[in-house]
Amino acid sequence: MTTEHPKLNLERSEAAMAAALKVIPGGVNSPVRAFKAVGGTPPFIATAKGSRITDIDGNNYIDYVGSWGPLILGHAHPNVVAEVARVAAMGLSFGAPTTAETRLAERICQAMPSIERLRLVNSGTEATMSAIRLARAATGRDLVIKFAGCYHGHVDSLLALAGSGALTLGRPSSPGVPANVTANTLVARYNDIEALEGVCRQRGSEIAAIIVEPVAGNMGVVPPQPGFLQGLRQLCDSCGAILIFDEVMTGFRVAWGGAQSLYDVRPDLTTLGKIVGGGMPVGAYGGRAELMSQVSPEGPVYQAGTLSGNPLSVACGLATLEVLSAPGSYQELEKRSARLAAGLAAAFARGGLDVYSTRVGSMLCSFFSQLPVVDNDSAGLCDTGLYGRFFHGMLSRGIYLAPSQFEAMFVSLAHSDQDIDKTIEAAEATVAELQEEQ
Repeated sequence: MTTEHPKLNLERSEAAMAAALKVIPGGVNSPVRAFKAVGGTPPFIATAKGSRITDIDGNNYIDYVGSWGPLILGHAHPNVVAEVARVAAMGLSFGAPTTAETRLAERICQAMPSIERLRLVNSGTEATMSAIRLARAATGRDLVIKFAGCYHGHVDSLLALAGSGALTLGRPSSPGVPANVTANTLVARYNDIEALEGVCRQRGSEIAAIIVEPVAGNMGVVPPQPGFLQGLRQLCDSCGAILIFDEVMTGFRVAWGGAQSLYDVRPDLTTLGKIVGGGMPVGAYGGRAELMSQVSPEGPVYQAGTLSGNPLSVACGLATLEVLSAPGSYQELEKRSARLAAGLAAAFARGGLDVYSTRVGSMLCSFFSQLPVVDNDSAGLCDTGLYGRFFHGMLSRGIYLAPSQFEAMFVSLAHSDQDIDKTIEAAEATVAELQEEQ
């Protein structure tokens, strides 16, 4: 028996993409939106509410992208919308201090004890760029260690590819980034603490910082292996380097206090974004008071931004954190995420597909691989073509997943039991269809 493949009508989205291609590179304002990794035309979204998004052709989807993580409450939460509307009526931007900025900073500092003071910026990229500058200034050193597969925004010095060794000199991963810009970036293998121990013994006096996603979310969802983050903390302590946790994705996502609370490791600096703006453009970096005191105008490390602490972003972030702080929020997220992960894993197993599943809190990933995924090399062994077919099978059944094997699924408080049931049913039907194709 052949499973009938449902067809999506994307006529208006196809026309919209054709128009966009004439005036926007690739037709999109961020590369992964173009569906290059999975093929096909991306739906152009018109409206969203709760767990659902609707495209301009009228197709309705259960959304597990959630604007790439910020929408932990779901789309257009009434409390958030009301607060943003209230603040917008009083003015969109002032370029001057507001008390709301202080309240958001206080809320973040209370949730993450490693952050004693922080600075709001406009994006995660700005946050990581600024944290790296501060770390170099504070240590008087130049070298920065990052990990292959971890993404820290489009900062020139961090757009570096790894070489063939366990820890190598970074090579530019994008045209327009001069080789001398990445000359002070070393690229290591995620979850491989032994490779770092040798370089810290040899070059520890040159290392300004180690920057890491404590849960890697840009090569799929790759959790830290036991002892990895603790080892990074010990290495930084031994050589006097700054440990930077990039929690743009994990901050307030995997736990109220971020991954640093989940794994009980205290970084020197933390970068944040996404949830702290609730869906509005935002970023933040913060850490120990003596480090942050070096930031201008209090100190000599210059960093500025016309729209930093924008009233709308701050209002959106405060309203999101207020709802999220209610008792039981994270327990409910854990319950729903665990149920979805188990259902997907069972669907893959029944269909005989080799899939390696990972989950940390409400971040999930299904790697189309026979082997465990623990770093960028093992992630690269995934069958991306098969993931692309799975993606389109799910999309045609009303499930909107990330259009790349190497991104996370995000569960929100708006996802209902019925949503999760429908998602599992769609996975079972899609897997059956893939089996018939083989």
